[in-house]
Amino acid sequence: MSNQLSYLLKQWQNAGADTDWVLGTVYRTEGSAYRKAGAMMLINSLGQQFGLLSGGCLESDIILNARKIMKSDRTLMLEYDGSDEDDLSFQLGIGCGGKVYIMLQALTADNDLDLAAMADALAQREQGNYYQKIGATEAYFKKHDSRFLSRSMIENDWLITPVYAEPHLLVVGGGVDARPVVSLAKELGWRVSLVDPRPANARAEYFPAADNILKQLDEHTTGYVNEHGVDAAIIMSHNIDLDARGLKLLQATGVKYIALLGPGHRYQKVLDRAGLAQHELSCPVSGPAGLDIGGQLPESIALSILAECHMVLHQQMAQPELKKVNT
Repeated sequence: MSNQLSYLLKQWQNAGADTDWVLGTVYRTEGSAYRKAGAMMLINSLGQQFGLLSGGCLESDIILNARKIMKSDRTLMLEYDGSDEDDLSFQLGIGCGGKVYIMLQALTADNDLDLAAMADALAQREQGNYYQKIGATEAYFKKHDSRFLSRSMIENDWLITPVYAEPHLLVVGGGVDARPVVSLAKELGWRVSLVDPRPANARAEYFPAADNILKQLDEHTTGYVNEHGVDAAIIMSHNIDLDARGLKLLQATGVKYIALLGPGHRYQKVLDRAGLAQHELSCPVSGPAGLDIGGQLPESIALSILAECHMVLHQQMAQPELKKVNT
């Protein structure tokens, strides 16, 4: 199960026509809150929920309230105050202590709140902004909106939320230590592709969670990366020639982050074999890959690399100082 928006929308699209749905959205918070404005959750008449609007403490009450507006064209506004001892959220044990304002909008056959358009855009890995009228059943999705937002905002009683596809990761190398990388990335809800031209590697039975497995590391890989919107790559074939080939091919793409497994001196060998100078690299290349969190097992290394990748892709304010070459 994933909490990524594309997964939520897929569950809604795949449901039967006789299933009623409600879209829950955090539209404002005050003080500390587990989820911020723009967080979404879908609830259906089968009692299922997809996504989270809190740390799990409010969801049961949210679902009960959602049932009140199913089969209608209504919007229900909820407020939870974690600092008020008389408020339900305090009694439910919400630990953040802040206020959370939630809007529940009924989905009907005549008004899908433009979720279908948003789902189609995410399937094509296109971004845009989602506009929801606060307190009403009005909403629309604007693809390729000229307004770039880093987070949700309220403007003239409209909640505007930036929408973009989950990260797409390419793993170059299908050895044993790539398995926890793929598994953990899928647990994060990312899309994961794997490439390795060696027959003994990257077998489907070893990587059941991978979305796609490629057997060619050549210009077809470059085309695939560009066509399918790959955001980041981890090069870990344990072969200098293959790593160099992968690094060189990725320079002709729009990836935002590359991790190269191995020590600093090996990084330089890969650069030399690829015929690249450090100043020619088209995006940040981390080598040795990952954040220094300690641990030597494949699972720890996978966590280290994906944590750094996550930080770069989501443009955290505290950007990691990506390592180039150890001197």
